[in-house]
Amino acid sequence: MKKFTGIFIFTLILCISCTSTPKKTKKQKNSPSMAESPIVSLENSVEDDSLLNPENIEPPVPQPKYTLKTPEGNPVRFSESWSYVMKNREDEYDKSIPVTDVCYFSAEINSYGELSGVPKRSHLDVGNARCHLVIICDSRSLSHFIINPKYDCRKKLLNDIVKAAAPYDGVQLDLELIPSRDRKHYITFIADLRYKLKGKMLSVAVPARVKRLSEDVYPYSDIALYCDRVFVMAYDEHWSTSKPGPVASEDWCRKVMEYAVKEIPAKKLIMGIPFYGRSWADETTAGAWYFSGANRIMTEHNVEEISYENNIPKFQFKTEVNVTGYFNDAYSCVNLCRMYKEGGVKKIGFWRIGQEDPDFWKWIIID
Repeated sequence: MKKFTGIFIFTLILCISCTSTPKKTKKQKNSPSMAESPIVSLENSVEDDSLLNPENIEPPVPQPKYTLKTPEGNPVRFSESWSYVMKNREDEYDKSIPVTDVCYFSAEINSYGELSGVPKRSHLDVGNARCHLVIICDSRSLSHFIINPKYDCRKKLLNDIVKAAAPYDGVQLDLELIPSRDRKHYITFIADLRYKLKGKMLSVAVPARVKRLSEDVYPYSDIALYCDRVFVMAYDEHWSTSKPGPVASEDWCRKVMEYAVKEIPAKKLIMGIPFYGRSWADETTAGAWYFSGANRIMTEHNVEEISYENNIPKFQFKTEVNVTGYFNDAYSCVNLCRMYKEGGVKKIGFWRIGQEDPDFWKWIIID
């Protein structure tokens, strides 16, 4: 009992001493007293407790350290401006941009030679622009069967394309894998489709050429006879597995244009410009390995430990790669437009909406 009383008296004295006002020192006279200082509750100091969690704090957005060139001079004028909009990415299209013709990408040819995945015209509001249904086929062997007249699927496909094109202003064929022995069949396929469309615009996309090949599947002048527009895809000068380089350099594009203007009437020619870019690394670490190859790469990168994950050997290492990239911005695209304009090109096209430098559009005017 004595022990308990002693503890109680000590606790009481401690409470009294904590609540009594201490004498101000000389230094404290120039500082606000505790009575004058507002008492801040930690509970009320943060409106949202989640902010106290570091995981909820967003990291700062990285800011570019580089600068891009800005075009100079006057905007470039064309009579027509074509561009592509991807299905399911319709929100990337802005009706205010200077585009006269929108290519809705795309309907495909399935394994049975049938038209499938036709975009619903009502899903894309193009304003006052014309809208064209794009037809693609990503198989060389399938391309052979759908355009060869000895197979019934050709006639059915032609009729299906015409039916699907009913709500559209036109159709564009973008068949990029035509076998060499089917080049004549492709020309007649184009001619038959134009006849069946009965006045709707037919355009054909063709790969870049600087001259006519000996057995050219895409002879510019022959194709131009049977369609209203020829879209020259003047890009992919360099590609993902080539050496690094521009997707469409000015010198290369000039050669493509010089050939195109000789083969295609000016009223039908559209020169295409890429909005996208590519990058390459000097070392590729992804791949499949022989046992000897896996051991070689581990040795070259000084791997010191192998762990067994569910009894499967696993290795890890860090390496440094040099990346080289080429892309198009407003400056480079405007320069290509000016080069084409000076070469007599009246119609321009772009792959594709959503990939571009937004500042580019103010440099294009449609007459």
